[in-house]
Amino acid sequence: MDNLKPDMYSELLSILDYWSSNTVDDKNGGFIGTIDYNDNKDYTAEKGSVLNARILWAFSASYPITKNAKHLAIAERAYAYIVSSFYDTEHGGIFWSVNHNGTPKDTKNQIYALAFVIYGLSEFYAISKNEDALQLAIKLYHKIEEHSFDPIQKGYFEAFTQDWQPIEDLRLSDKDANEKKTMNTHLHIVEAYANLYKVWKDDGLKKSIQGLLTIVDKHFIDTETGHLRLFFSEDWIEKKDVLSYGHDIEAAWLLQWCAEVIEDTNLIAIYKKHAINLTKGSLEGVDKDGGLWYELDIHTNEMIAEKHWWPQSEFMIGLVNAWQLTGDKNYLEIAEKNWAFVQKYILDKQNGEWIWGIDANYNKIEKDKAGFWKCPYHNSRACIELIQRLV
Repeated sequence: MDNLKPDMYSELLSILDYWSSNTVDDKNGGFIGTIDYNDNKDYTAEKGSVLNARILWAFSASYPITKNAKHLAIAERAYAYIVSSFYDTEHGGIFWSVNHNGTPKDTKNQIYALAFVIYGLSEFYAISKNEDALQLAIKLYHKIEEHSFDPIQKGYFEAFTQDWQPIEDLRLSDKDANEKKTMNTHLHIVEAYANLYKVWKDDGLKKSIQGLLTIVDKHFIDTETGHLRLFFSEDWIEKKDVLSYGHDIEAAWLLQWCAEVIEDTNLIAIYKKHAINLTKGSLEGVDKDGGLWYELDIHTNEMIAEKHWWPQSEFMIGLVNAWQLTGDKNYLEIAEKNWAFVQKYILDKQNGEWIWGIDANYNKIEKDKAGFWKCPYHNSRACIELIQRLV
């Protein structure tokens, strides 16, 4: 494992270099909406709020490590573009997407997107002390609490129209179940709230985080299987769909971190147990080559035989976290094997960054290098977390 920490530092620099060198949109402002698997840039592609929020977070979180003024400048550019193009000054929400020239395209308020903007803004405030960034994050937090929180059944609703009315299609993407409450959105709301709490020690925010962690503990974690339950109706009737190994392991370490941020000893104890259980559950998805499979279809019990970039990123963090909790070096050995898999199959050694993934026959999945969902958030965070954890 001696090489893992320096590997993470050099890989972080490589990821940041790709995004700073290739994705800045000098024609239209902000960042290019899509770069395909052959590194062709589409300057006419729509631009997603989640991608831009994740760029903001990645460069803000990396700056204290790299101390590179270029990385700070990218964070500042991302912040400015979110404020100018994605923030809805009339209704106080975040546009899901804008056209290539920055005009609104999909104006729905997807709570997942608001959460990621909070996540990015709070990280940016930590390095810039830009008070406007903090105040915008706080405004978005209040919007989520005002419109998305369910005071009757608890939990948070998925999406709304631009003016905060109910919306028929609640899904993040075509592959998701159209349900009112999902694990994915709750995970990233509490992640965003915890990051905001680091820079804004508000009692109401802390209570919201405690409430979220209690909801997740009650509804979303299956302690018998060590997996997450992903989709629910408004009144908490589960809609079984898939096992998502990437989300299992992401939740394993991230929810524990949220409990630690608010220093709630009871929740920390609960989520340390969940961390081990979910990590063990995710190990069911490990292939002999060290890669983590994407998902398992619960209905057919068939593996969705792809290995995407982002579950590998979260897997490494979760494994190191499990080692820190237990002292079991087997977790480190699995992490090392997973990183070797990433180096061999996922890193684009010619053009930089990570490819989307590979299929069961080790063919490259021909999807975006940069785009709506392909971003520098998961892999840069893996590097940052391992740099900090492997002392």
